[in-house]
Amino acid sequence: MSAPRKGLWWKGVAVAAAVACAAPASAPASAARRSAPVTVPPLTWRPCADAPGFSCATARVPLDHLRPDGRTIDLAVIRRRATDPDRRVGSLFFNPGGPGNAAAGTAALPAAYGLFPRELRERFDIVSWDPRGVGRSTAVRCFRSAEEFTAWAERVPDGFPVGAREQKAWTSAFAELGRLCERRAPALLRHVSTADTARDLDLLRRAVGDRKLSYLGVSYGTFLGATYANLFPRKVRAMVLDGNVDPVRWVRMKPELPTELRQTADTGSARTLSRFLELCGRTTRDRCAFSAGTPQATRDKYEELLRRLRERPRGEWTYAATVAAVVNGLYVVDPGWSELAQNLQALWEGRTPPRGDSDGAPRAPRLSGLPGTNREPSYPEVEPPLAVECSESPNPRDPSLYPRFEQYARARSGDVGRYWTWLPEPCATWPARAARPYTGPWNRSTVPVLTVNTTHDPATPYPAGVAATRHLGNARLITVRGYGHTTLLNPSTCVGRHEVRHVLTGALPPRDTVCRQDARPFTSSVPAPG
Repeated sequence: MSAPRKGLWWKGVAVAAAVACAAPASAPASAARRSAPVTVPPLTWRPCADAPGFSCATARVPLDHLRPDGRTIDLAVIRRRATDPDRRVGSLFFNPGGPGNAAAGTAALPAAYGLFPRELRERFDIVSWDPRGVGRSTAVRCFRSAEEFTAWAERVPDGFPVGAREQKAWTSAFAELGRLCERRAPALLRHVSTADTARDLDLLRRAVGDRKLSYLGVSYGTFLGATYANLFPRKVRAMVLDGNVDPVRWVRMKPELPTELRQTADTGSARTLSRFLELCGRTTRDRCAFSAGTPQATRDKYEELLRRLRERPRGEWTYAATVAAVVNGLYVVDPGWSELAQNLQALWEGRTPPRGDSDGAPRAPRLSGLPGTNREPSYPEVEPPLAVECSESPNPRDPSLYPRFEQYARARSGDVGRYWTWLPEPCATWPARAARPYTGPWNRSTVPVLTVNTTHDPATPYPAGVAATRHLGNARLITVRGYGHTTLLNPSTCVGRHEVRHVLTGALPPRDTVCRQDARPFTSSVPAPG
């Protein structure tokens, strides 16, 4: 997820819970079965106004699934029909990550559709939606105007806070945001958890006429998939989880660290950055603009650049904004790594790189590289990611602890550790907890689940994929020798073959299957920065 931005990069935000408080009580595994009957929402499909070839609909669902006769909310749904309707199998639901703004399928599906294997596009309707609280669905919106948002955002340091004064500004601004949201959307804040969204997904499955769910989730979407598979273990037909969140570490604060540090996103970014600098230093400037001729010289050059930026920022490219941009740039190998190298070289030469087109530096677990969803709202969606994560993923509640966490993360992960530390800090003061989060067990799926992880993922690192596979019990992991966040954004023909086979037949690959990515870093010449 991302936070507001002043020009170049969004400023990070995050999650909530408590050092002194226990993790939220788990919703009973049978909660979905005990719920009162909920009416399946009818879907009236019409051509999408801004996505040619796609159809859009609105589903009305209960705010609280245990009170189906109470308040309802709207879900924006999008679909692309199977291109070979005579051989159509059903619908394949897609969640692009998040939580929050990046999870809006009405924007992400049109952007990502071409990345789906041809066989899946032929035989399945590809369906996505904006989860509750997000985008074109009933959204968590806490500012009354763009002007009010801008005044608030100007107080938030870019990337992450550096030094005591910025730390105070950061914690004060996000504490105020929590109070605004509590005043303006108190009921919605308590019903935007992943478990709520999983129950929405089951209604959407029924609404499109599928007896069981076929699902592809990436990044945070893997946690949603794991939640669905355990709330509705007999309703899964096929499930692919790409770039996995460790579900146990997401919902339990042991050890007592912020969410992203428990997920070891900082060490994942550090290892990926190390490989970026290593491979850049091994090649020539025409392939990696930032190369200094050797790996060690390139690492030294990077550290010197950060030191310079701390002393003399280049416009909006401050030290912290640059670290955030580096994390963002590691998500997509081709062309992301070459573009990142060009930007770093421009800064090295005293030039100011152009602004990126993305909505900002990502926070895990989210899918970066796809456009944001801020098409109708008058200001960037900073609130939804907080609303989801803060409601269900525990974080230490004392803001004064976060400088210590920063020191810990800096010692084990370098500068990127600072970035990942401060993303969840806003949840230290977030006011709302989910009414009925799901916190386990995680091994109830009745069909095999296919998990996929790259070995150098900067947001959902490979060990999280191993752990998620183990927790799910009936799952099998494809190890992808490569880089970047998810194989959806960093394609592998090998992975694609296994995914198609699994979604079509339910079959899993052999144990210990290893694939490679199609694109390798720095294999093509790029224009020299000028």
